[in-house]
Amino acid sequence: MRSILRQAQACEGPVSPVQQRHIHELTSRGDPTVAAAQAASSSVQIFEPWGGAFMSAVVTMSDLLAAGVHFGHQTRRWNPKMERFLWGERNGIYIIDLRQTLELLENAYAYVRDTVARGGTILFVGTKRQAQYPIERHANACGMPYVNQRWLGGMLTNFRTIRGRVDKMLEFERMRSAGDFDNMPKKEALLHTRELIKLQRNLNGIRNMAKLPDAVFVLDTPKEHIAVAEAVRLKLPVVAVADSNSDPDPITYVIPGNDDAIRSTQLLCRVIADAALEGRYMAERSGVAVTPAGERSPEEAARIAAQQAEAQRAAMAEAAEREARIAADQARKAAEAAAVPDMRVGDAPGASAEVSDTSPEDAAESPAPASPGGEGDGSEDGGPSSETQGAA
Repeated sequence: MRSILRQAQACEGPVSPVQQRHIHELTSRGDPTVAAAQAASSSVQIFEPWGGAFMSAVVTMSDLLAAGVHFGHQTRRWNPKMERFLWGERNGIYIIDLRQTLELLENAYAYVRDTVARGGTILFVGTKRQAQYPIERHANACGMPYVNQRWLGGMLTNFRTIRGRVDKMLEFERMRSAGDFDNMPKKEALLHTRELIKLQRNLNGIRNMAKLPDAVFVLDTPKEHIAVAEAVRLKLPVVAVADSNSDPDPITYVIPGNDDAIRSTQLLCRVIADAALEGRYMAERSGVAVTPAGERSPEEAARIAAQQAEAQRAAMAEAAEREARIAADQARKAAEAAAVPDMRVGDAPGASAEVSDTSPEDAAESPAPASPGGEGDGSEDGGPSSETQGAA
């Protein structure tokens, strides 16, 4: 073990951030001498093309066993094409051969690292519940685009349309930051806010992906079969974790492993993200300019700041114009109201109408007033009575 440690310490060359983190994780487990010897003896060795030194990968057989990468699906749920990657069967569950997993994971690690070192991008795809958080976390850590909510049909084959929707989302975000939503009618602002939330949920991970990716990393290929089919149609390499129920034929770099367990998905996503970080480190040393997907270049940031300032000035001018128009409408309505006479006041000044306390029905039913001659037996038509006629 001491000789192995001396051999590991004799390797000279630049130490990348991933190596530093890996060494820190190993030394935090116990004795630094034992940890360094274990790292030197059990790690996969990968050649560094820029300096001639060797560096260790970030996963070991014990890490794969602890994460449960070797567990497959039940024996009744399997794809016969995966038989060559299976070690055997225990208690009705297929066991994946981790020796092949280590070897194939080394190949995928080297490919992702070299692709990013040349300035390429890797699209992380995983929409099922167990993979959503690891995909988003590790893709953001290495500055790569990702899709973790829903794969929209045509995200690769119809990328121009998808990019148009991304631009629409960015425009809505600029309008909201400039205060345009506050100056809109409430209903219109509410509709725009709802559309923005929907666009951010589905397209936020590819907001800075201006072109098609150079490769696609997929978790759970049976669920993401549309993404795999689009990548194959566009002849994009596919790096994917293949469980015992997956089809390995359309996958360019197969990683046999468990794609359902949370710890397994986190470990495999971390390995691919570390490969991307190694590629960025190599690109920086070789002078290749690589802008992380989550960051903007200085020119793009200046352009967006100018657009936001112009949009804010336009919004303020529109708001001032709207307020002036509303004030003019209110003044016009007030002038029209002052010019119209009050209909509640009578036409003749001082004229008043007496209001009788009795209703027309009561007046019709009340008896006629007595004549000046006294009470008489007048006829119904108001003529003189017979006694009055006789006296006459």
